[in-house]
Amino acid sequence: MNSHAATDSWVERAEATLAAAGHKRGGARRTVVELLDSQQCALTAVEIEDALRGERRRVSRASIYRILDELERLRLVQRVETGQAMVRYERVCEHEEHHHHLVCDECGVVMPFSDKALESAIETLSERVPLKVSEHEIVLHGSCQDCAA
Repeated sequence: MNSHAATDSWVERAEATLAAAGHKRGGARRTVVELLDSQQCALTAVEIEDALRGERRRVSRASIYRILDELERLRLVQRVETGQAMVRYERVCEHEEHHHHLVCDECGVVMPFSDKALESAIETLSERVPLKVSEHEIVLHGSCQDCAA
């Protein structure tokens, strides 16, 4: 599947889900949805606000939080806790590879990573623990290459 087709489907799914939940189409909501769709990894509300300002598409921080709450309630985005006293949000896409997060404790950069061996180990472990694992999130902390240099 090409990435553009996958991108279109998340925006379309988000808009259809929002409409079915009774939300009217709005410019601010569409702007936030489009920005989230273009991201590789989780963002804070402040990072979303800054990115939109950089694109000359202003949306108030209060509106961003309200929109993120709506999207989370509808399971279109998920919260990602990276331990930085800030909540990050990223879109939920069934067709994309699950990823985890690397966090630099010095500069705060958050990077996605995937590892098939880790996923396999988690799957094997979930068969041995007394819990039906429905989701998981791994956050590794350390120093990025720039800060470690």
